[in-house]
Amino acid sequence: MKKLILSILLLVGITLSSNAQKFAMVDMEYIMKNIPAYETANEQLNQISKKWQSEVEAQMQEVQKMYKNYQTELVFLSDEMKVKREEEIVAKEKAVQELKRTYFGPEGELFKKRQSLMKPIQDEVYTAIQEISKEKDYELVFDKSSSMSVLFTSPKLDISDAVLQKLGYSK
Repeated sequence: MKKLILSILLLVGITLSSNAQKFAMVDMEYIMKNIPAYETANEQLNQISKKWQSEVEAQMQEVQKMYKNYQTELVFLSDEMKVKREEEIVAKEKAVQELKRTYFGPEGELFKKRQSLMKPIQDEVYTAIQEISKEKDYELVFDKSSSMSVLFTSPKLDISDAVLQKLGYSK
């Protein structure tokens, strides 16, 4: 009798404590593509990047031109002039590399510009996801557009449209 009561109590305890966790999924690519401010910011970044890239390429072509001129005039130059020209070419090349790092490096201008333009939009989306998760009592929200290996997801789990509605971009 004690074993039966203990078994029933154990079974009831396990049943009550094993509340099913609720999951949801979002498609961040889909959400971001449907936010006009994100597309505008992305276009701005592309334009800035192209402008800076052309500036770096123009200076690199200048270095190549300096080197070609040096190659053609090499036989006419004294040893002192050769050293001086080589130093000029190397200095110019270093300046171009520094400019490239300034624009495109890990802490460069493009990174900072991306942070200033994209972070507020991303924060707004993450806040909306958190609010929906709290409202619907989701324990975990996956991003199906990330590199995570998700083989199948039910469309019922996708809350991307709900996030867009929460942000005021209803579809």
